[in-house]
Amino acid sequence: MQANAQMVTQGESAPVLELRNVSRFFGPVQVLFDLNFDLRPGEVHALIGENGAGKSTTMKIMTGYIGASEGEIILDGKPVVFHSAEDAENEGVELIHQEFNLAEQLTVEENVFLGRELKKGFLLDQKTMRDRTRDLLAQLETNVSPRARISEISVPEMQMVEISKALSRNARVLIMDEPTAALTSAEAEVLFKQVDRLRAEGVAILYTSHKLEEVKRIADRVTVLRDGRHVLTAPASDLSEEDMATAMVGREMSNLFPPKRTEAGDVVLEVANMAVPRYVENASFTLRRGEILGIAGLIGSGRTELMEGLVGARAATGTVTLNGEPLRIRNVDDARKAGIVYLTEDRKARGLLLNQGMRQNLTLLALSQFSNVLIDGKAEEAALDKAITEFDIRAPYRDVKVGNLSGGNQQKLLLAKTMLADPDIVIIDEPTRGIDIGTKQQIYEFIHRLAGEGKSIIVISSEMAEVIGLANRVMVMRLGRVAGEVSGEDVNEDTIVKLAMGITSGTNNEV
Repeated sequence: MQANAQMVTQGESAPVLELRNVSRFFGPVQVLFDLNFDLRPGEVHALIGENGAGKSTTMKIMTGYIGASEGEIILDGKPVVFHSAEDAENEGVELIHQEFNLAEQLTVEENVFLGRELKKGFLLDQKTMRDRTRDLLAQLETNVSPRARISEISVPEMQMVEISKALSRNARVLIMDEPTAALTSAEAEVLFKQVDRLRAEGVAILYTSHKLEEVKRIADRVTVLRDGRHVLTAPASDLSEEDMATAMVGREMSNLFPPKRTEAGDVVLEVANMAVPRYVENASFTLRRGEILGIAGLIGSGRTELMEGLVGARAATGTVTLNGEPLRIRNVDDARKAGIVYLTEDRKARGLLLNQGMRQNLTLLALSQFSNVLIDGKAEEAALDKAITEFDIRAPYRDVKVGNLSGGNQQKLLLAKTMLADPDIVIIDEPTRGIDIGTKQQIYEFIHRLAGEGKSIIVISSEMAEVIGLANRVMVMRLGRVAGEVSGEDVNEDTIVKLAMGITSGTNNEV
């Protein structure tokens, strides 16, 4: 692996889009350093690195969302300036956003054709737009009505709508930012079929993912960034997942998960016969002190809805017992007062205030600790100092808006915000979605440490390795019901997948 392998000659074709000696500054802070990067027709070029490595900045420069401070963009061999995303789109350069760029009150078909609606004379050609949207969704094996409002569909379905938008525009350069972050492995395979089709049609594809097995599976070339600098570019066939991880973080990553704790205390939480209308029926489980309970299942199995029902974020019925005493939870505030907190899977839309600073976000759940009549700004700043140190939150400057932080640092801030309320039971939904491998390791260590301090943890995750690597026990859900529970040596992929797919029942492990 040569660090100077940046300009790999493919032989087949010249780059359609490239960056030459590009640097980017945000005020006095430099985030990209003299970067060279190219995309070639009929090739998937993966761009990987930790959060904060410069991937998002690179993609935004290539698609006109921001400009380069130094260097130039080359399109078809000639310098070009994209003054906006629309300029890039007009040249066939499309970005599939990781964070959804959808209008929630509009329908699926309205989102797919937003800003470039089809018309018959002076009227909208709704039938053609609906038919084309239905065809695009069918390609992605997604059974969503074109007439459904975005606010009514699931997160994975929203991701498929984002992909449909890009596919509808016949892009010649397609930039995909964590496109499978919200998808199951089966849904991801459907997407890979489309990537293979587009590659065969000569589309140049930039693909970013923190899932290195995906990169190995789909990429022709891989470029690694670290701290805004180019580390290497090499054929994917020459790199193992371990090679990529080491290049990203600059250290070996052999021990991604900490050793599991084998001892757990008394039962602290009992949930019996919980139902969430339309999503969950008759769910029962227990949680012990100092335990990490994993919840696995396919997208749509009711995992998230069950936990939202437990903490009062959704209407639910059933019996909840906390430390042997009946507990009635009517809303999220009741749960928090009882020492139960839930970290949402959607940190941007529901977990953080993106236009506010770190301090305002950190103390939001625990304002009573920092105010009598007026808010004690000095106390808030001291709490932020502690959180930055304890959770290793890395920001370009102290007053940065949270929306400008990388995904990993946003997740660390959300964890810090939640723990400031000093809960006893912590429910974490998709703890590392869209987060690089180095930050994943930090979050796993943090979860492990919490359990060691006597906190009880529930982890919902679509990543099988994450559930297996973290959890002492795993509860598997299927079609809104608890399919079974596994522990010890049965916490393995084969057993969990069979339960999730309905191939086996829980037998003696059944809840």
